[in-house]
Amino acid sequence: MSDAAKYTENGLVALLKQRDVPAFEYLYEHYSAALYTVILNIVDEKEAGNDVLQDVFVKIWRQIDQYNEQKGRLFTWLLNIARNAAIDFKRSRQFRNSRQNLELTDSVYYSTGVTQLDTDKIGLAGLVEKLPEEYRKLIRLSYFGGYTHEEIASAENIPLGTVKTRIRKALSELRKLM
Repeated sequence: MSDAAKYTENGLVALLKQRDVPAFEYLYEHYSAALYTVILNIVDEKEAGNDVLQDVFVKIWRQIDQYNEQKGRLFTWLLNIARNAAIDFKRSRQFRNSRQNLELTDSVYYSTGVTQLDTDKIGLAGLVEKLPEEYRKLIRLSYFGGYTHEEIASAENIPLGTVKTRIRKALSELRKLM
């Protein structure tokens, strides 16, 4: 059986809810790169990104029972956990303090767009570019910029409900493209 066909999404979720370690290892192996890219686009530091990714998988392990397949796909749920964890980290005192202590060379390295290469490596940036502009802009702000839905609504001067609906539709379109 090929690795890609090893688990169906429902089967994987069922095993994860039973705390099946091989299923969790499979989840990490197949989803960590995409989640790490989302985290890096928000946090901008590889070491901190690794820490946040580890925290994300601990949350997934602990909170898998909260996943509801009726509300969305597993990948979307995982992306939201990663995005929220990265935003929480970025807003934390620890992150602000670490940014003050960066050497100049580190700051230059992190601002060179290295994280964009990681996004391009998995093809996510290319898929986002195929979305209509109204969706593309919101996905960039939300998943790559680390903005909350409320911040996007304020910055773009559009209603919060419209932001949420467009992001949901954009994720649906991305799912189709994948």
